[in-house]
Amino acid sequence: MTLPKDISVGFVGLSHLHPASYMTLFQTLPGVKVVAAADADAGVLQDFTGKFCVHGYADWRELLERERLDLAVIFLPHADCPDAAVAAAERGVHVLVEKPMAASAEGVRRAIAAAEKAGVILSTPYVWRCHPVVRQMKKLVEEGITGRVVGCEGRCAAGRLSRYIDGHAGWMLQKSRSGGGPMFNLGVHWIDVYRWLLADEVVEVLGKNVHINQQYDIEDNSFALLTFSRGAVLSLDISYTVPDSFPFGRDLYLALRGTTGVLSWSPSFEGVKERLFVCSDAGEYSGAAHQHVDFELPAQPGYGGVMGLNFLAELLDSIRTGKPPAITGQDGLKALEVVEAIYQSAESGRSIKL
Repeated sequence: MTLPKDISVGFVGLSHLHPASYMTLFQTLPGVKVVAAADADAGVLQDFTGKFCVHGYADWRELLERERLDLAVIFLPHADCPDAAVAAAERGVHVLVEKPMAASAEGVRRAIAAAEKAGVILSTPYVWRCHPVVRQMKKLVEEGITGRVVGCEGRCAAGRLSRYIDGHAGWMLQKSRSGGGPMFNLGVHWIDVYRWLLADEVVEVLGKNVHINQQYDIEDNSFALLTFSRGAVLSLDISYTVPDSFPFGRDLYLALRGTTGVLSWSPSFEGVKERLFVCSDAGEYSGAAHQHVDFELPAQPGYGGVMGLNFLAELLDSIRTGKPPAITGQDGLKALEVVEAIYQSAESGRSIKL
């Protein structure tokens, strides 16, 4: 595809928590312009197009037909994402699908097949890989300061169910449209991060889902033990149950423990000051085996702050240069296959091998 000077972007779906904050990121980056958006909710569409001065469409199919896009960014209910991704790919448009990309792994496979056939990029915003702290964790693991990684922990408790109602995304609480609860929507982030940090794949899962709410057919708390092929075990605690008084409404934690070292971090999410704990028996840490590595990050408005900006900048570079994106549709598929196995385990009471 021959690209114009500015990469032309369309938002497919707006009844989601993130489109406006992604718009802020796109407005920050040079050489790219969001030109149109589509949503069936007239009020949501009018609010967005009025605020950001883009063309509006009630039907995303019409948007794809009438606009000359280079990139479609899809924020539809998860069950509807594959149809839109396939339609965009068939028009030669690169595709960014909000995680988890679909309500089932089969839906992601459809999108991958369409993108490969059309020769377009398919990606999904697992932005945590692009956070400077996570990249430092990756570097330290690769340098061997943790030794053989034995155990990992990931906690992601974010907000309450009501935020989806308030944010015009009530479909997120309907299993037929979202696929499931917090493990579908949030847990995929940590599954992807640990696949990347460990450069390894999950081979067995044991899951447990807990329903606190009685109004919706999704779980609001999900727990899992994931075993990787080289033996590392990851414990996940993923939840929509967070006290209103909790700082910034999110309880986040990442840690790795190995035979010679430990890394741990409690992210602030979109914060500018972060601290990574490093403990190692490695020689270069002799005399100072326990260290805190401080990060001063630029204040960046928009989804995910600096990590969201890094992700989009790298994706746009892939579109311009034709090089493969760092995060692919296959990465999205791997994460969702793990989630589906967690649900199968929770329903059967048995561990599930992948």
